[in-house]
Amino acid sequence: MPFAKALTRLGGAALFTASTALAASAFDMADMSDAEREAFRAEVRAYLLDNPEVLMEAVDVYQQRQADQQVANDADLIAAYAGPIYDDSNDAVYGNPDGDIVIVEFSDYRCGYCKKAYPDVQALLEKDGNIKLIVKEFPILGDASVLAARFAVATKLVEGDEAYLKLHDELMQARGDISEGALRRLAKDLGIDADKVIAEMDSDGVTAVLAQNHQLATALQISGTPAFIMGDQMLRGYVPYDGMVEIVKEVRANR
Repeated sequence: MPFAKALTRLGGAALFTASTALAASAFDMADMSDAEREAFRAEVRAYLLDNPEVLMEAVDVYQQRQADQQVANDADLIAAYAGPIYDDSNDAVYGNPDGDIVIVEFSDYRCGYCKKAYPDVQALLEKDGNIKLIVKEFPILGDASVLAARFAVATKLVEGDEAYLKLHDELMQARGDISEGALRRLAKDLGIDADKVIAEMDSDGVTAVLAQNHQLATALQISGTPAFIMGDQMLRGYVPYDGMVEIVKEVRANR
């Protein structure tokens, strides 16, 4: 029976299964005549036009495989970079420092979704009571982002963790442009010595902290904010409060 006629009699998924098997054996595409190849292509095209849902199903399968591979890759990356992720003394810590769950957040003070996530994350820490949050400064949204991050890191270096956390809280809730003048006014309101902080902003120490965070983000394939690490999962983008609660439950259950 000619190949094209045999193919026409196949239906549904059998079309692709049979055509693949035939092409790999008796009907190798390389051994087919021009007419047979043309008939094969025409039959496949006709089938797909009559059954476009097959294409959508194939796309869904492909996307799921890609997502599964990304999850596996993320887990490997988290394990490989556990040291700089969890044990960097330059990072600030919220919540319970001895919590059984550790969340790591990469954030930018000009990121709208970081600001949207802020109250959700704080509520999660307060209501759960057994979560440690590590904050990594990751300014990626322009000069104002870098200015704010440098001011925050410098505050931690010269004024300590408590001053940094107060400043971080205010910057995450602030609206409007970030400027040196605005940072000075905010520092004054919080009892922070703005002159000392500004003198430290361009120091090698501050530059090193931000460079290390950028290098780590690149290694972890993080290119946007907010980004969270929870257990062996990386969450790129905003996650609503209820979603974070469920992920925390999942991480605890899998410990």
